[in-house]
Amino acid sequence: MITVEQAQALCLDLVQTGPSETAPLADAQGKTLAAPLQAKRDQPPFSASAMDGYAVRRDDAVQDAKLDIVGESAAGHGWDGTVQTGQSVRIFTGAPVPDGADCVVIQENVTTDGAQVTLTESIGNNMNIRPQGADFKIDYTLKAPRVISAADLALIAAMNHPDVAVTRKPKVALISTGDELLMPGGDPSPNQIIASNVFALQAMLRDAGAKPNILPIAPDTPDALDEVLGQASDWGADIIVTIGGASVGDHDLVAPALDRFGVTRSFHKIAMRPGKPLMAGAKGTTAFLGLPGNPVSAIVCGHLFLLPMVRRALGQSNVLPRAVTARLTAPLPKGGPRAHYMRARFEEGAENRTVTAFDKQDSSMLTVLADANCLLLRPIDDTAKDAGDPVTIYPIT
Repeated sequence: MITVEQAQALCLDLVQTGPSETAPLADAQGKTLAAPLQAKRDQPPFSASAMDGYAVRRDDAVQDAKLDIVGESAAGHGWDGTVQTGQSVRIFTGAPVPDGADCVVIQENVTTDGAQVTLTESIGNNMNIRPQGADFKIDYTLKAPRVISAADLALIAAMNHPDVAVTRKPKVALISTGDELLMPGGDPSPNQIIASNVFALQAMLRDAGAKPNILPIAPDTPDALDEVLGQASDWGADIIVTIGGASVGDHDLVAPALDRFGVTRSFHKIAMRPGKPLMAGAKGTTAFLGLPGNPVSAIVCGHLFLLPMVRRALGQSNVLPRAVTARLTAPLPKGGPRAHYMRARFEEGAENRTVTAFDKQDSSMLTVLADANCLLLRPIDDTAKDAGDPVTIYPIT
């Protein structure tokens, strides 16, 4: 069996970055910027007042100076004259600073009398002006790839771009397998269970920027598996994910089905728990990932392998799960021969981050997974740990 790290590298090698497409700015949040984006103008595009007050020449900005008010500059309506010695222009926040003026005296520090203003205080060192290009210049470039955030949308809009080049969402087909499965809302027989993990995977994929498609459950027959794999291919899936049937028992038919379909397998089985039966491969440019059927195993492997594949398909650089350090609240015994990704809950304290592993770690227990907010890694043959010892965790919420 190969290690988790080896399996992750092999999975990523199966995936190609997808093509780019143009997205309107209003629909770009959460998508991945596919190419660097250069500003079309300075921001601000002119020297702008940072306060309400009076634009004056710096040499005139002294206490008790009396200046004539010769105009007004408001946002969107600048004053097109030139401020001379002994003059001032009424100005409002965000308005262009007129030529000749190089500072703004705030309105709280003046008194007015008709068309004349008297400065009651010296301006000091605060010019109260946002210089042209103070935020960014016309040659500013937003680097790619990056997941476009709400703040990025404001920045891109200020750069005067109505749309952006983004990586096309990878299409991921989800195929649950097994005679025992029934979709939620059905009338299960005593020997059937409800298909559940596919809905968690669908949500995870959407959050990661993919386009998931839940295909019909494939019963445990070669013809049924061949049919649904064909449907995934006809849909144009970039990644085909099977759930269940990935082991080597008499009823585990996924591996032979993938062989018939022409998939070249990269690996089958890894040294981890939960998730030992994981397998992966490819057919041309289509990647395949065979997840275990146990709900927790499938979802844990989704975080560790499937989502990194999606991020790679989107052209992102940091694709693997984010690892952070936390300190144990209780001791843990020596680890085993497989890397163990324990369901756990971490908390951010005033001085450090702490984590508590759940007592129950059965790979079929969704209630435990629902209460977890991280996976706690016990490396292969990890030594026993005491309370307070540092460990590696992977946040999953």
